[in-house]
Amino acid sequence: MNYQPIEDYGVIGDLHTVALVGRTGSIDFMCFPSFDSPTVFAALLDHAKGGRFELAPVLDGVRHRQMYLPDSNILLTRFLSQDGVGEISDFMVVEDTSEAHWHDLVRRAKAVRGEVRFRMVCDPRFDYGRCGHRIETGADEVRFIPDDPAIPSMRLRSDTPLTIQGGTVVAEFTLRAGETAHFILEEAPEDRESPSTAPDYVTRAFKGTLNFWRDWTARSTYRGRWRETVNRSALALKLLTSRKYGSIVASPTFGLPETMGGERNWDYRYTWIRDASFTIYGLIRLGYTEEAGAFMKWIEARCEELRPDGALQIMYGIDGRHTLTEQTLHHFEGYRGSSPVRIGNGAYGQLQLDIYGELMDSVYLYDKYGDPISHDLWTNLVRLIDWVTANWMRKDEGIWEVRGGPQEFLYSRLMCWVAIDRGIRLAGKRSFPAPLDRWYKVRDTIHAEIFRDFWHEGRKAFVQFKGSNRLDAANLLMPLVKFISPKDPRWLSTLRAIEEELVDDSLVYRYTAEAAYDGLNGEEGTFTMCSFWLVECLARSGDLDKARFRFEKTLGYANHLGLFGEEVGKSGEHLGNFPQAFTHLALISAATDLDRRLTQRRG
Repeated sequence: MNYQPIEDYGVIGDLHTVALVGRTGSIDFMCFPSFDSPTVFAALLDHAKGGRFELAPVLDGVRHRQMYLPDSNILLTRFLSQDGVGEISDFMVVEDTSEAHWHDLVRRAKAVRGEVRFRMVCDPRFDYGRCGHRIETGADEVRFIPDDPAIPSMRLRSDTPLTIQGGTVVAEFTLRAGETAHFILEEAPEDRESPSTAPDYVTRAFKGTLNFWRDWTARSTYRGRWRETVNRSALALKLLTSRKYGSIVASPTFGLPETMGGERNWDYRYTWIRDASFTIYGLIRLGYTEEAGAFMKWIEARCEELRPDGALQIMYGIDGRHTLTEQTLHHFEGYRGSSPVRIGNGAYGQLQLDIYGELMDSVYLYDKYGDPISHDLWTNLVRLIDWVTANWMRKDEGIWEVRGGPQEFLYSRLMCWVAIDRGIRLAGKRSFPAPLDRWYKVRDTIHAEIFRDFWHEGRKAFVQFKGSNRLDAANLLMPLVKFISPKDPRWLSTLRAIEEELVDDSLVYRYTAEAAYDGLNGEEGTFTMCSFWLVECLARSGDLDKARFRFEKTLGYANHLGLFGEEVGKSGEHLGNFPQAFTHLALISAATDLDRRLTQRRG
């Protein structure tokens, strides 16, 4: 019982970093001050060495409830018992609502009914638990000062007396019905006075943060079925977006296992060209063109840094840095013993040809629904597409970043086709100069090769890579990127084969572990984003009733707050890093497409 289930967490954030708050009131994961900074709290990865920030009532027979205030990322955790009812409000102050940039984490305890005894334990472990610290006390506050001066100090401020116990700060207090107590954990630069010293700061910050999130949610253009679910996904995606850089992390966590006790534990706190491009596609569908524009600026900067041959990396740091060296935190035992715990991601050096298609599709859509792209960006995109025309036939590690050796993957070929196709469309729409004759020739060559070399006559299906008979859920994107008609007989036959082999109830495996060696030991769960891809394929094929049934069943695997991780295990548990941007993007895409088609059918 040292580890809560992954799905028992909610997430709060300030568009610079996030914190995971469990049903028990414990913050067990937070990087500080940025998404990809070292952790301050990481009990989720090592209950003894990671550090945590606990705040909860001391009640017998307690039942836990957790919810977001509607249309916001302010989290309420309730503790219900016969002896009393306590409540914790958790949020991070969004920059617009404070006088300075402090990364304020605010926790407010309240007695709702009866007299409730609370206990608070703030036990930070800096630099992934590798750096000690000392504590200095002041009026109504303590400062945590890391032994390494390069690591930012933090301050815990409260209206409740604080006690020092070694490197930990503790408070025990009793509240009567209607009474509150607050705790503010923030960055502690010595050259500035924090706005949190004001007597009414917590009240103002709460109202300002709530208004920020509700104003942002109100900008959504989605008015269809499943509005609350779609809005929650959009709010989750917004939490994973860097206000400073415009980039989007694939997930705010690292080290959470795809297989319990196994080695499939990766660091997702970076910006994948693929994931971010799909996310922008989802935000555009909801009318969030401002976020799309910020990401386009980030992309334009990366395109100015193309390698001499014109290629991109598959992922970057949120600030655009290129090197993401992978290393192991040997002192962490991992979530429920799932080791190794890795930071950095060695896949940044892989060749994954599909990223060019996802990028060009998002650029094409932004130019159509956002603002026209610049001449300089187009010039760099021409270099990029020219690189694709010269390299599309190479073997690569593919969308799933396999570590068992490169293959000629269908999905990589498909997205090379998309990259060139969207380049041709954009050149025609904007009358941009481009070597169209060469682009048309290569695009059509790829199209012919996919039908010739990736169609398996015996299986009556498109297969995972050239020469194989294996299926791949990534191929569900073939009709979604307009490569093949969703009603084409070859596609419908492929869809049936995927449903028979890779679908379990409404959930979809990306491939079968025994059929697709990926260089790693152990099994994995179903990939939830693939489940939503299946829904959209069914909807576009015309089977709306089946699509709706599958969609709403898949929604039932969300956690209590409507959040999804990367995978779902055999007993419905969440696996992998949490929450995952790609999953919520796929949900938004499936919901908007299915809703539109259901409305059209109704007339």
